[in-house]
Amino acid sequence: MGIKTGRLSAGVAVVLTLSLLCLAPGVLAQAPELAAVPGEKRPEDVAAIRAHLDKIFQGFIHQDGAALRAGHSTDWRGFLEGSRHIGKGIDNYMQAVSWALKSPVHMNSYKILEFDVMFYGDVAIVLYTCEVEGGGAGQTFKRKLRILDVFAKLNGDWIQVATDTSEHPDQTEENLTKLQELPPDFRKSLLDAREAVWRNWFANNAGPLAEAIPAETIAIEPGSDSFKKHDEILAGAKGFAESGAKLVRLEFPETEIQVFGRTAILYSKFILVTELNGKQQEQSGRATETFVFRDDKWVNPGWHLDSGK
Repeated sequence: MGIKTGRLSAGVAVVLTLSLLCLAPGVLAQAPELAAVPGEKRPEDVAAIRAHLDKIFQGFIHQDGAALRAGHSTDWRGFLEGSRHIGKGIDNYMQAVSWALKSPVHMNSYKILEFDVMFYGDVAIVLYTCEVEGGGAGQTFKRKLRILDVFAKLNGDWIQVATDTSEHPDQTEENLTKLQELPPDFRKSLLDAREAVWRNWFANNAGPLAEAIPAETIAIEPGSDSFKKHDEILAGAKGFAESGAKLVRLEFPETEIQVFGRTAILYSKFILVTELNGKQQEQSGRATETFVFRDDKWVNPGWHLDSGK
């Protein structure tokens, strides 16, 4: 079952302790060693836990895998930032943080903003918020985290046996409202998705077009007094194809992009040439398009086109 302490493994001890906390007050009265004790009444243990946490942070700062492994129990459990599944065991933890040990952009300092501990015998519930800063390869970052750790005293030493690490709400709000720069691969995927929407409309590729423009799509197009919705947009593509017209040329000579969270706004100039019955017609104008990164792909829930005049 992992590291042993007396007769119980760390995982069993934590589960048993938390289970006992749910029992009636009368039971707790019979087991006073498991009653809640605030951190200020056990300052030496708090200091030991703070020192242990510092070793873990230093492991990230110095990209020291051995320090990170030593800081967690063999049967560690938890959620790391961005986790979609429960982390189980030290090997799973080390795999999850492996990127932080190899990336040229990594943590170089941290600051604890709030800190609180509640003890239940040899188990400690540790809650804190912190700011971490780092950089490398010409980049810098500063992030705020909210963390709940579970520590257990095993063989006389405190060690982390579980954690829940998440982005602080302040950080989430900043990420959603602050102008961001797209990495090159995401920028390319966005521009490719934009061009695919245009070409699929002119080609009446109904399947890919329907996937790219969600049900809530609203569009404003030149020469129209009404807002176009999803079904009308698909009907327009079908009508264009049935007319016998085809797209001959499509260009976006200039594009500016703003990104907020998972939403991107594209401001573009466009030139397109269509052909019908052997005659070509050129149109140019401006486009303001909204894209949202959803389910690992860009979708296009709105746009506004004009003639540019």
